Amino acid sequence: MARPDDEDEIAKSKRPQVFPRDLYGMGVEQMREYIAELQLEIAKVNAHIEKQGGMKSAAEALFGKK
Repeated sequence: MARPDDEDEIAKSKRPQVFPRDLYGMGVEQMREYIAELQLEIAKVNAHIEKQGGMKSAAEALFGKK
């Protein structure tokens, strides 16, 4: 897992992520790193879903559910 003080990992995280990637030619360690990146992306999407759900609930509470 990336450490906040690891400059190489910080540089990698600033690069745009492309999913899905071609697995051909990847080594086992590269695939494990890819899985970690995918898990981070999934966590980011889940957080966004939760945020949107909270916004929807707040709007329904304010305006009444229809």
